[in-house]
Amino acid sequence: MTAEAQYLTAFKEKILSYYPVSTKSFQLLKDIVSFHQLERGTILLNIGQVSRHLHFVCKGAVIAYFTGRDGSTYNKNIFLERQFAGSTVSALLRTPSEFTLQAIEDTTLIRMDYSEYKALIYQHEELKNFYIAYLEKNWIIDKERREISLVMENAGIRYQQLLAEYPNIEKRIPLQHIASHLGVTPTQLSRIRKELEKK
Repeated sequence: MTAEAQYLTAFKEKILSYYPVSTKSFQLLKDIVSFHQLERGTILLNIGQVSRHLHFVCKGAVIAYFTGRDGSTYNKNIFLERQFAGSTVSALLRTPSEFTLQAIEDTTLIRMDYSEYKALIYQHEELKNFYIAYLEKNWIIDKERREISLVMENAGIRYQQLLAEYPNIEKRIPLQHIASHLGVTPTQLSRIRKELEKK
């Protein structure tokens, strides 16, 4: 099996994890995808640019970040393998993105034109059901859990949860990005890691 075939299989498995679309419906999505190889550091979407694509990370890592008035950089999210990456708000409203998307590893993506993607969703019931399930999971359930976690749980617990989900993340992602993702400073994260090493 070629690498692209493996990535398409992973893409299909991700779609099916939200809703059991038929082979025929998946083929409609498959017909509008393209593969893209990005070198580390490549910008997928600049702040202020209107998002026109939805990305599925086949291999590598992408971060979403924005810059504060003081020039400090804050991570909005980290996207790893088998995750969708993009600025949904920008694509939906056709407004400038409020954050930047950047590959921080050599990355392979599946890309879909957002307009073509939405057209398929409106035209096909199965794909519409998938879209609803995806939005509910990512933009309601997971978003609420993350917001509660940021308030109710300490950073050490959040870091351990991140490691449980992505065991090798600290070897792949610079610690300043992980710290920003957790809502702590790099110094605080360093202390957390030292405390965990003692246990």
